[in-house]
Amino acid sequence: MSDILKVGDKAPLFSLLSEEGAIIKLGDLIGLSPIVLYFYPKDNTTVCTKEACAFRDNINKIKGIENTLVMGISSDSVDSHKQFSSDNELPFTLLSDQAGEVRKLYGVPKTFRLLPGRVTYVIDKDGIVRHIFSSQLNYKKHIEEALSALKSLKDRK
Repeated sequence: MSDILKVGDKAPLFSLLSEEGAIIKLGDLIGLSPIVLYFYPKDNTTVCTKEACAFRDNINKIKGIENTLVMGISSDSVDSHKQFSSDNELPFTLLSDQAGEVRKLYGVPKTFRLLPGRVTYVIDKDGIVRHIFSSQLNYKKHIEEALSALKSLKDRK
C-alpha cells in the first residue's frame, strides 16, 4: 500500500476506463475544474446505490461550483458500471478500477480488511487534494462534505 494520501498532496494521476469504455486520464482533467472523486465498494448494493443517487440528486449544486466534475470509482467492470449508471440515471462518470491499483494509489483503506472503503476526495483545479472524507455507511455525509469543501475553495479566491 502506498503512503496515505493527505490534504495538500498532489492527487495521484491515473488512467481508467469509463462506463462508456473511454479512457479517462485524470491528468487531462486537472486545470479544467475542481473534481470530486469518490471511491465506493460495489455497484448495485444498497448503500452504494443510495450514495450514487445522492450525488445525482445534488449534481446541479456540485456543478454550480466552478463546473465541478464528479467521478465514481469501484472495482466493478465497465459493463457493470454501464448498467448501474443507466439504471440510476447517473449524470457523471463511473470508472472501472478492476485491479484496485488506483484505490491503492490513493490509499483507500478496506473496512474490516475485507470491504473496499468508501472515501471521497475533493481535488482543486491545480490537482491538489483539498479535502478527504471517509465513512463506510454515512453516504449522505460524503455529499455534504464535498459541497462544503467546494464552497470553501470558492470562498478562498
